[in-house]
Amino acid sequence: MDWIINLFTNTESVAHIVLLYAIVISVGVLLGKVKIFGISLGVTFVLFAGIIAGHIHFTAPTDILNFAQDLGLILFVFCIGLQVGPGFFESFRKGGVTLNLLATSAIALNIAVMFACYFLFFDTSNPFNLPMMVGTLYGAVTNTPGLGAANEALASVFPDGGPQIASGYACAYPLGVVGIIGATIAVRYICRISLEDEEKQLADAEAENPHEKPHQMVLRVSNKYITGRTLMQISEFLGRDIVCTRLLHDGNIEIPNRNTILNLGDEMLIVCAEADAEAIQAFIGPKLEKKWEAEDKNQPLVSKRILVTNPKMNGKTLGKMHFSSVYGVNVTRITRQGMELFASRNHHFHVGDRIMVVGPEDNVNRVAEMMGNSIKRLDAPNIATIFIGIFVGILFGSLPIAIPGMPVPLKLGLAGGPLIIAILIGRFGYRMKLVTYTTSSANMMLREIGLVLFLASVGIKAGAGFWNTVIEGDGLKYVYTGFLITIIPILIIGTIARLRYHFNYFTIMGMLAGTYTDPPALAYANSSCSREAPAIGYSTVYPLSMFLRIFTAQLIVLFCCG
Repeated sequence: MDWIINLFTNTESVAHIVLLYAIVISVGVLLGKVKIFGISLGVTFVLFAGIIAGHIHFTAPTDILNFAQDLGLILFVFCIGLQVGPGFFESFRKGGVTLNLLATSAIALNIAVMFACYFLFFDTSNPFNLPMMVGTLYGAVTNTPGLGAANEALASVFPDGGPQIASGYACAYPLGVVGIIGATIAVRYICRISLEDEEKQLADAEAENPHEKPHQMVLRVSNKYITGRTLMQISEFLGRDIVCTRLLHDGNIEIPNRNTILNLGDEMLIVCAEADAEAIQAFIGPKLEKKWEAEDKNQPLVSKRILVTNPKMNGKTLGKMHFSSVYGVNVTRITRQGMELFASRNHHFHVGDRIMVVGPEDNVNRVAEMMGNSIKRLDAPNIATIFIGIFVGILFGSLPIAIPGMPVPLKLGLAGGPLIIAILIGRFGYRMKLVTYTTSSANMMLREIGLVLFLASVGIKAGAGFWNTVIEGDGLKYVYTGFLITIIPILIIGTIARLRYHFNYFTIMGMLAGTYTDPPALAYANSSCSREAPAIGYSTVYPLSMFLRIFTAQLIVLFCCG
């Protein structure tokens, strides 16, 4: 039996270290699936499993724990950056500006309430109390990357070992999950909101303002101004993106290109954005309720979905590909990550896009060959892009920025640097010929592995002093101050969003869940609404909120804890 005792007690053994992480992560993940009143803590339960392991001295060398913690954090935040990058800058368009301002205000209020609780309930002469409140803050807002950023910043402020702020995080997290959902429900009653009325409002808004989805219709040319003009001239005059996929002229069906000249009586199969359909119809001519019945038998027309897998196509603009003039085909629809987009001339192709191509079969097959159309190519993740991004992110995060009044230079660190670079690569990587495509499952796998490594390491390190810090110390204070940090900003910002800006309640639910980067709150919002409003509100503010949570964590520690 000596071998098994040695396996569990020899902390220098590789087998022991692997066994430690395997037990902590598996137990934490399994317990995280347990739901209480329909709410679970999810993978964050790995932190609590790690704390228990550390408390009973089932641990590993500190250097190994630190390495696994930092590696996990880098993988986690980099994969988040790749995920949110494509939509980060687009989230500031239209109503997204107001939603992001509200989210930023909520983040500022979280920090303000944290400082208020610190001065009201804690001994300010103790240098460890403020860092512990930072841990409590990130447990209250259920933001693990922020905890990682704060942990890393503390290492530069306390080089000889600082407080294990994961204890404060662990105390505040459970009520944080419950508090986000509870405070969101409270906003509903404070503002006297009817869920049925909100659903009806969303339905009416969708009917009045259709999304920019492709719309297909057959029009007869009746405007004399069009006679003798090309499709390109008409499109430029309208100032709207239109695609004519087929043209019936003198009884023959043709595949038009941008130089095709129109005549009175021609019938056009048009694809355009839904919002533009009425204006285009008014300019060209009446809509026909008919189907195309005849095709050129010598060159039968086909419609085919083609998968973009050729790296050379990454970043290419649709308008510069000359599909109609060179290949005699038209691209009518583009699908990216499950979302259908209109094929505008300014659209940039990304590896992983699915495009609908219409034209003669031989020509369509040529385009398919050019675009790749190989599912196997997408099965292999682009490891080079990931590690190039991590390399650049670490360099960027290590740049010292000297700021007057700060004890040490500001660095974005292992959390902020890779996050910013990942966002930029996710959005602009195609300009550097970097293929950033990864399947959703691959991104989630890397992200979850990084997260559990980070949580397990933090928990194991915090476990040794958890009893003295929490049970015999200020644990109860961390619980109720964390609850205040959670609910007060939601009650204030949620009410303002409704009464001042008149946002739909379901959009507010999604916005608040995104501000707190809390998937359980989004799941609750989605279960309450049959439409996409919560998901849209969540995705609009999530990228900026995640960035601000990580960045402000380091600022608070470096400015106030040094």
